[in-house]
Amino acid sequence: MGRLYLLTDGAEISRRRKLVAQGVLVEVWGDLYDGGHFWMGEETKGYLDGAGPPLVAEFALDAEGVSVYYGPRLCDVESLPSEGSLKSRVLSAHAIGVAWITFDQFGERTKYEPASPADPIFYLRRPGGQAAHVWRLFKAKEEAIVYMGEYYGKDSEARDWAQALPVGGFQELVARYRQKA
Repeated sequence: MGRLYLLTDGAEISRRRKLVAQGVLVEVWGDLYDGGHFWMGEETKGYLDGAGPPLVAEFALDAEGVSVYYGPRLCDVESLPSEGSLKSRVLSAHAIGVAWITFDQFGERTKYEPASPADPIFYLRRPGGQAAHVWRLFKAKEEAIVYMGEYYGKDSEARDWAQALPVGGFQELVARYRQKA
């Protein structure tokens, strides 16, 4: 999938958004813990770079470092957000991975009202998509192991995904997958 970028020039990002061709989706996620920092995928950065000299990123991360679990009940795939947007959203919360939890182990639709942008459960779909998708992000490997074991019950694929997360926490993810921008 490429790279994910951390940028700090919010004013320039905002200025360039207005210069990108109408109808082109520019998805930028504000860092929930470091005001003035913004996460974006490679595609979005490319659109913004097309409106001037390349934006200077603090650093880039190999997108493979952010793990996504879709599970066996995945549906409404035409409404899924792009992986660049989803993974940037995960990084904005200083998390290491995310699971699609729109349906639980019994096939029941998840109903949840996030309390704030920092809530680990959130809704995200492709703009214009008909179906809302529910996601659960994980800030730590141990948190993912416990949650996936409880939420998905006998689904060994979910437990295996959590066990295979390559890092224990956000700082380790940044250290392991950080690249020069």
